[in-house]
Amino acid sequence: METIILHHEAIGVFIARVFLGLLFFFQGYDAVFNVKIKNVIDTFQNSFANKGIPRFMTVIGSWFTSYVELIGGVFLILGLFEYYTLILLGINLIVVSVAFGITTPMWDTRHVYPRLILTVFLLIIPHSTNLLSLDYFLLN
Repeated sequence: METIILHHEAIGVFIARVFLGLLFFFQGYDAVFNVKIKNVIDTFQNSFANKGIPRFMTVIGSWFTSYVELIGGVFLILGLFEYYTLILLGINLIVVSVAFGITTPMWDTRHVYPRLILTVFLLIIPHSTNLLSLDYFLLN
């Protein structure tokens, strides 16, 4: 019990990081392996084309978001390259928000907002609280 009391912050950070990693991983897994990136591109292409956005930007954005979510999710679950991963996932959230804002200006943020909160939380907490990660074991 004393160990839990002494390390409750590290446990809280671990839970938040793994939870966020799972959210991103399953989103990326679905886009890459179930929906397929071609279908992700096709889903957004008409809306973007009507707004004057070139197809190559839709293709780049779809590949970027799908693979950053998939690989970033795995890295977060493992606690590997955490700060780089969180920054890429933050950029991913900006790209996704712009895309949804273009297609539907009043879009539902319920899926993006929790990810944003957890991403920012994990970026601003002190590194010393993140004891349960591969980064901590490899770098200390």
